[in-house]
Amino acid sequence: MGVSRYNSEGYPDPTTYEALTSIEKETKAVRAYRPIVYVCSPFSGDVAGNIANARKYSRFAVEQGYIPIAPHLLFPQFLNDNDLTERELGLHFGNVLMSHCSEVWVFGEIVSAGMDAEIRRAKRKNYRLRYFGSDLKEVTENA
Repeated sequence: MGVSRYNSEGYPDPTTYEALTSIEKETKAVRAYRPIVYVCSPFSGDVAGNIANARKYSRFAVEQGYIPIAPHLLFPQFLNDNDLTERELGLHFGNVLMSHCSEVWVFGEIVSAGMDAEIRRAKRKNYRLRYFGSDLKEVTENA
C-alpha cells in the first residue's frame, strides 16, 4: 500500500512522508537476503563452554548480516555425541548443511577432530573459508 504524501485532512505532509518512507525502507532492508554461513567451532571437551561460544559465534554472524548454521547446537539435542554411530550421523548431517552455505566460518584457537574434518571437506569442495579468533576478530588461516 505504501505511505501517503498527504495527512488525514488531505494536505501535503512531506516531513511525515519522508520519515515514514525511511522507516519502511529500513524495515525492508532488515528482511533482505542474508547469505548462510556454516559455523565451525569445537563441541566436545568443555561442552557447556563450547555451546556458549557457538551461540556467541552464531550471534556474531547474525550481527554481520548472515544466517548462521551451527549443527553442533542442533544435532546434539537429539543425537548422542558419545555414540559413534550417532556422532557420524550428525557429522554427515552437518556436511549436507554445509553444502548449502555460502561460506564456512572457523572460530577459536583450538581445532578439534570434528572441525578438522569439516575444514578438510570445505577445502576439498572449494568452499570459502574464513577464520576468526575467539575474540571474533578475523585472522589468517596460519595465525
